Amino acid sequence: MNRILIIAEHDGRELNAATARCLRCALDIGSDITIAVLGSNVDAVATAAARLAGASRVLTFDAPGNAHRVAAVLAPQIAAIAAQYTHVLAPSTTFGKDLLPRVAALCDKPAISDVMAVESPSRFQRPIYAGNAILTVEAGEERPILATVRTASFEAVLPGSNTAPVEAANVQPPAITHTRFVSVSTPVGDRPDLQSAKRVVSGGRALGSAEKFQLIHQLADALGAAVGASRAAVDAGYAPNDLQVGQTGKIIAPELYVALGISGAIQHMTGIKDARTIVAINKDADAAIFEAADYGLVGDIFEVVPALIQALKAPR
Repeated sequence: MNRILIIAEHDGRELNAATARCLRCALDIGSDITIAVLGSNVDAVATAAARLAGASRVLTFDAPGNAHRVAAVLAPQIAAIAAQYTHVLAPSTTFGKDLLPRVAALCDKPAISDVMAVESPSRFQRPIYAGNAILTVEAGEERPILATVRTASFEAVLPGSNTAPVEAANVQPPAITHTRFVSVSTPVGDRPDLQSAKRVVSGGRALGSAEKFQLIHQLADALGAAVGASRAAVDAGYAPNDLQVGQTGKIIAPELYVALGISGAIQHMTGIKDARTIVAINKDADAAIFEAADYGLVGDIFEVVPALIQALKAPR
């Protein structure tokens, strides 16, 4: 029987949607699924995880030493119980990409990154060459299989009618000296998280400056959307690194993706290939993004977008 352990991602208060997407992947592998919640005072997060349909149990690692969720502290705790499972999964987010390779190293096992489909309990698909080719990976007989899950490729599991039992893990955080928590900086505001948002508005280098990039924020606010940016816009200093969408940024799968002044470089398209609906506005009629867009408009974003914002805000 396959026993799967999912490492939950959360902010100490709420469960990140990436965990529910990991659970969908795990259900394609087997039905005995444990969700590990590491942190301090994680009762609310554990309760939310226990409500997810398909979860068999929730295992809490509740200790003051886990309060900041530093990967160097969390990894030994997961490694200590990994042998009890056939699979250990984490979301392919900044959190998961930092944590899971450390767990794999401690277990002396290889890790698979960006799983986008499950063919069998030991065979998986992952994208390569910026998503232009799909590689099938056979994990072999070694267990546990450790992998990060490309959350954009899986629908989130919704809460079910049953609640899984919550148990405390008999594992304590290790005392480490080579890594210490200094501080955390998070965006302040009411906008949705970029990686889990249902709507995203992104801007490219065509915005011309950080000041003009505020147009992206204005449209995002009108739509109740998260803000994203192309690598070119980030490199030009128009937007911070944590807003970058694409192969070297965040891989997202919103229901609506609005691209403003983005040419559609292959690296950027890799990050939005799973978006349900793509809307592109660009004054270059030959921009590559129009090939992938469901709706495209050739026009000046500085004329089109203010009119669109006005229309969205108009009384109905």
